[in-house]
Amino acid sequence: MHVDLQLPLDRDAARERLHAQGFCVLNPAALEALTGQPLARLEAITPFWNDLRPDLYLKDGGHYRQRRHGCFIQTLSAPRLEATPRRAHWQPTTYNALHGGMERWFEPLDPAMTTQPAFGALLTELGNLFAGVRAPAAGRWYIEAHGFRIDTEGGVGRPTPEGAHRDGVDFVAVVFIGRKGVIGGETRVFDAVGPEGVRFTLEAPWSVLLLDDPRVVHESTPIQPEDPLHAGHKGHRDTLVLTYRSGGFQAPR
Repeated sequence: MHVDLQLPLDRDAARERLHAQGFCVLNPAALEALTGQPLARLEAITPFWNDLRPDLYLKDGGHYRQRRHGCFIQTLSAPRLEATPRRAHWQPTTYNALHGGMERWFEPLDPAMTTQPAFGALLTELGNLFAGVRAPAAGRWYIEAHGFRIDTEGGVGRPTPEGAHRDGVDFVAVVFIGRKGVIGGETRVFDAVGPEGVRFTLEAPWSVLLLDDPRVVHESTPIQPEDPLHAGHKGHRDTLVLTYRSGGFQAPR
């Protein structure tokens, strides 16, 4: 398995990596080239992570996760990206044993962010890349976007409290927004049916982990304060997680 943290993969190389191993990493230069958006435009989205809302559904009793959520439909032939009315996030317990099986109503993403051209280009061009690996039914991706902040106010923050998992979709993009005052947060990707795996840490803002969800499992290790002895220390790690599913959104039957 190859992790390309320095090599700026182009669209074709990223597809080849996804075909060959089920995942790849785009560095910031590669994301700029893919989306046609300079980093300055992408970085204009970053301040919205200061206005996320507490995740009230954590079953481990933690208060370390803040998030917002939005849903979109990408029609590849039009081409068109449309926001849907607010809806619950739902996963079956087969994919999320900790939080699956319940409707989770998160506060919506700020329209001031989702209407920015850079945000639309990010969702659209990732969808186009994924369609080159495996085309969705009827030419549509059903996209869920999750803005996450994991903090260390309580001592430890858990980006993936459910452990190593799949999301029950076709593809996943984990966009690394940034981190401040924390250690940990190692990314781990493993073959879903074999022993192969890799471990690495995303550190450059606007690096993106791309996953072919049926083929791999993934997790991020807990984060801790960089300086735990400093009174009032609070660090955080921010990501934008995008899931692409063919045939419709996950929902209770």
